[in-house]
This record gives sequence, C-alpha cells and structure tokens, in this order.
Amino acid sequence: MDFIFMLTRNDSTIEDAGQLVDAVCDLGVRHIGFKDIGVPRATMQELVTRIRQRGGVCYLEVVSTTPQAVIQSLEAARTLGVDRILGGTDLDGARRILGDLSDYFPFPGRPVGHPTRLEGSSALIADHCALACAVGCGGVDLLAYRATQAEPLDLVRAARQALSEGKLIVAGSVNSERQIHALAQAGADAFTIGSAVFDGSFSPAKGSLRGQILDILEACDKAPKMAS
Repeated sequence: MDFIFMLTRNDSTIEDAGQLVDAVCDLGVRHIGFKDIGVPRATMQELVTRIRQRGGVCYLEVVSTTPQAVIQSLEAARTLGVDRILGGTDLDGARRILGDLSDYFPFPGRPVGHPTRLEGSSALIADHCALACAVGCGGVDLLAYRATQAEPLDLVRAARQALSEGKLIVAGSVNSERQIHALAQAGADAFTIGSAVFDGSFSPAKGSLRGQILDILEACDKAPKMAS
C-alpha cells in the first residue's frame, strides 16, 4: 500500500512546502502531493518541478468548494502537469478539461465544507465508484474517515467491491497505524497523510518530521493483506 505524503495541514498547502521535498524523499517517500489552496500558483509549479527532479510521483488534490472553483482547479492541475489529480465530483467537467481520465481520482459521495466532510451511504459510494470506472477514471479518492453518515471501513469495502481494478485512495484524517492496517485489510491501495505528520499526532512520542514519516513507512511495511 502506498503512502502519499501531503504537504498540507488543515486541507491547505503549507507555505514552506518546497523546503520539505528533499527531506522526505531522502527518507524514502516517493508519492507526494499538495492541495489547490494555500499557496500561489508559482509555488505549486515549483513543487511539481522539485518532486519530479527527485523522481517522485506528484499529486494535486482539489478541495475547492464551488463548481466554478473546481473547474478552475482542474484547469490548474492540467497546466501544472501533475501526475495524479485527486478530488472533485464533476466527471463531465473533468473529461472536458483533462480528456484522458486515467490519472484522475474523483471524490465519491457528497463532499461538503472545508475542511471537507463526506456525506453518503455505502450504496451511494459504490454507485459513484462504478460510474468513475465506467467513464475511465483511474479510481477514486475516498474521504472515508471524514464520513458523517456511515462507518469509514464500510465505505472502503463498498468502494473496493465497486471499483474492480480501479485504484482506491483513502484521504483525510488518517492518523494511526491501526487505521493504516485496517485500510489495507479493507482493500485500499493508497492513503494520504498530511496534518498528522505536521502536528505530530501519528507518533505523539516523537517530535520530528523524520520520526513521523519513518513510523508511517514502517506501518505500511507491516500492513496486512486484504481480507478475503
């Protein structure tokens, strides 16, 4: 299971994000992302360039809250040339802007507010996952631990079943080894963590970014296989 390190806190890209790319790559992180808010476009472009220089895979997660803002964020992602685009729910708009959707991972369910919460039942999540696959998306970006109307792991299992071969990324409020292992057993392919690194809540006994990152990578290495 892949760990996607988000250069974000409270659903916004941190101002000194560029200073951390080398440090986390040196620790073995290869999947690195940021949000579409918090820093100017020039800083985002610098992040993309630096992540690419270090051989990483670059992600942008769309957390804009209005339809027009989401469209603008998708256009920005295309211009920036990121490797993977996460978030948003407008599949028709994404297809118009991106064309090929194989590197696009929309939100299933009904994301609301900022920081984003997730409304919707397991059945709705499954329906949205099936639709994403049908139109050619690479998978989905599921805000499982932000759910307000269902149990997080029920949503993960529903998404996994509906996605077939599509990738299942779980984003938002992942902050413990227990959650990582539960996600692996439920069928997640990847997860994002940002805030839990910067506020030290993943490993409360360790104060450094290095300690947090290494513990997350160790949790990935120890993660069990998907339950049959």
